[in-house]
Amino acid sequence: MTPTLIKSPQAPRLNAPTVRRLANGLTIVAEQLPIEAVNLNLWLNVGSAIETDAINGMAHFLEHMVFKGTAQLASGEFERLIEERGAVTNAATSQDYTHYYITTAPKDFAELAPLQMDVVLNAEIADEAFERERSVILEEIRRSDDNPRRRTFAKAMEVAFEKLPYRRPVLGPSSVIEQLTPQQMRDFHTQHYQPHSMTAAVVGNLPVEELIQIVETSLAQVQAHRPAIAAQSSLHDLPSYSLEPAFDRVVRQEVVDDSLQQARLVMAWRAPGLADLQETYALDILATILGQGRTARLIRDLREEKGLVTSIAASNITFEMQGAFYISAQLPAENIPVVEAAIADHIRRIQTEPVTEAEIARVRTQVANRFIFGNETPSDRASLYGYYQAMVGDLAPALNYPAHIQALDAVSLQASAQRYLSTEAYGVVVLKPAA
Repeated sequence: MTPTLIKSPQAPRLNAPTVRRLANGLTIVAEQLPIEAVNLNLWLNVGSAIETDAINGMAHFLEHMVFKGTAQLASGEFERLIEERGAVTNAATSQDYTHYYITTAPKDFAELAPLQMDVVLNAEIADEAFERERSVILEEIRRSDDNPRRRTFAKAMEVAFEKLPYRRPVLGPSSVIEQLTPQQMRDFHTQHYQPHSMTAAVVGNLPVEELIQIVETSLAQVQAHRPAIAAQSSLHDLPSYSLEPAFDRVVRQEVVDDSLQQARLVMAWRAPGLADLQETYALDILATILGQGRTARLIRDLREEKGLVTSIAASNITFEMQGAFYISAQLPAENIPVVEAAIADHIRRIQTEPVTEAEIARVRTQVANRFIFGNETPSDRASLYGYYQAMVGDLAPALNYPAHIQALDAVSLQASAQRYLSTEAYGVVVLKPAA
């Protein structure tokens, strides 16, 4: 196969990745880093958001089944071969992606990379293994349902998104998992686990061309063993979605949760997603100013000074289609009204009074340092490159993120708060312990 070279985006000296797309559609991002390890991250645009309600949880279930063997590797053999070389492997599934990775010694990479490709692309999904793993998935769902933080987040996403698939759990409900069949999963794997849907980010102490060649050769070896593609998939057509408008009122959901010792409060606003990436930067800064770090406004005021909450945090969650600005607190139930009002008051203050230069400077320093610290290892860089190349189709936003943050001023932050963070319309979830 003849690869086509794509011009790599201009990057700070800290990063110098090369991007190359193969004739079969696989995109490779490669960089040599003088650390004695190589990390290969395989990213697929396959998460719970592409599922229908009827197969919700399939992507996560499939992530488990990928490690259950291929025609070339018996179940457990991949992990054994990895561990014998002192390498590590893992995987994760989210709303928008699934990614698999290995970290190896440079001398072992050429031998282990084809194994990683094989388990991902040639998963057998045998009936007996499927049934055994179904029990594992159902237990994972039960544990998630028993976790107060996860329950709170799940309720908040149901309020934040009325129709978008982000309102559904990545793990899926037990009722759906219990009905899934091995053939449905094989069809799902065949449809979505294709080279043109993948990004391979590889970083480590081998020359760039050697890294690319190993990945390309590994894929060629694996494709020779791929089973014939079914003539027709049994999957339903995926639904299309429209972005949801901002809340036009306060939408409130309250739940009594017998397992809680303290109440949980979440306030959420619909925000831009990766499709409107430029609009997310100011909200990232506002989340930091409000609720990240001991000097953040909400933490200093409501926890440190007034003692109204046990904990409080803010984050700007950016999914592919749309995001959510999210403030969550753990607190005595009797403090909920005053804390909700105080949070609204803090947002109102940002909308009417410019953020101080000292606060902006703190965020700029944090972002710059995090970018440096988050680029230290091959796995750090491969994850960064894989995420942005797979989700955005461009590395420039990843490499230029600190510059985007540095460029924002108090006027931009004020405008973003006014546009996206209404104090009169938002979603609220309250979980209260039994009286």
